[in-house]
Amino acid sequence: MDKLNLRRELNAARDALSPQQLRANAVKVRETLLEQPWVQMAGLVACYWSTGSEPDTHGLVFALWKHGATVILPVLREDDDLDWAVYDGPGTLAPGRFGIMEPVDTRRGVDAVRTAALVIVPALAVDRKTGVRLGRGGGSYDRALARVGPNVPTVALLHDGELIDGVPAEPHDRHIRYAMTPSGLTSLM
Repeated sequence: MDKLNLRRELNAARDALSPQQLRANAVKVRETLLEQPWVQMAGLVACYWSTGSEPDTHGLVFALWKHGATVILPVLREDDDLDWAVYDGPGTLAPGRFGIMEPVDTRRGVDAVRTAALVIVPALAVDRKTGVRLGRGGGSYDRALARVGPNVPTVALLHDGELIDGVPAEPHDRHIRYAMTPSGLTSLM
């Protein structure tokens, strides 16, 4: 299946999830991820502020911040690359491009993600054999992931059924090291 049709299929499945299922999924993902020692020890975490039927990150971002991690969230630039800014609590976000919430803190630049000890990214699907992630198609996270060191844990948050075989890949598509679903954490490398 090509990327466009796969995206349509996955988005339709996400949109069919009930609010109760989305909340339950968010709790399972957050709790399992926070149990990992490499998550607990990460001083600087790059994450994202979820929207719509994406796996919810709001509680995860807050928990990481409350446990002492510095959390940076993306700020979508005009060229569709990602700048980064520090999350400093629930009252420090404002709508950005396309209405996506982003920190109001000083922009740290596109290279700020290089210093993260953990990078958590959105995905519509991840190939369980290759670790290739399928995003929304803008390439923003592929550019950001290209800046992340090879030993930094990169985690895609997914709903169950989104860790699949056969994600179409192009040369610019980036691989991730872990997929986190409500059913558990899967190492991909």
